[in-house]
Amino acid sequence: MNVEKYTVYDKEVTLYIAEKKDSPLIILNSFQGDGSDVFAKTAELSRAQFSLLNISGLDWNLDMTPWYAEPLSWEKDAAFGGADEYLGLLLDEIIPKAKEIINMPTPKTGIAGYSLGGLFALYSLYRSDVFDMAASISGSLWFPHFAEYIFENEMKSKPERIYISLGDKEAKTGNKILRTVQDNTEKIASHYKDLGYDAYFELNPGNHFKEPELRTARGIAGIISGSIL
Repeated sequence: MNVEKYTVYDKEVTLYIAEKKDSPLIILNSFQGDGSDVFAKTAELSRAQFSLLNISGLDWNLDMTPWYAEPLSWEKDAAFGGADEYLGLLLDEIIPKAKEIINMPTPKTGIAGYSLGGLFALYSLYRSDVFDMAASISGSLWFPHFAEYIFENEMKSKPERIYISLGDKEAKTGNKILRTVQDNTEKIASHYKDLGYDAYFELNPGNHFKEPELRTARGIAGIISGSIL
């Protein structure tokens, strides 16, 4: 396996390149780190080879959210709402550069993310037809008006597979906005199933911060192998 590291503007990119031709390319937007733990754990869970494109150095609240929303109580100066601009950078520069480096066919492209990265993964399906698979792991589907957006809009193309997960204690919080996360997540997962999508919902034990690397690996393994371990 080859690993390439580079930057695109201020984004830090790490590309893990599969040896097998025609392996899917999975895009992972990360809060921090180079994705090495997620890649290793996914390889333990699935025999399917894949290339992983990990992007960090993100303006997390801005790049991962679709529109303006008031900051949460503990994030006094955090802005929400810049996903379209970042998605443009991802589609126009970051992914094409990765495919040029891989220099092999990558017939399928998936997108995955944890927390706000999971929100962005689903939103991307409505703004682009590039992604064949998506994994929203402990996704921030509490985000204001996002569930309504899902119910009222259509994806650019039907994905091959969608994985959605949440911790069973994530909705147990004093914040009234965050308390909506499980209800929203379950309704969105059911909505996808009603539409005939191959969508899988998994409820994991623990709060939002329990085993994020392992949860992310399970999500990626689910979309690349077609089965949940």
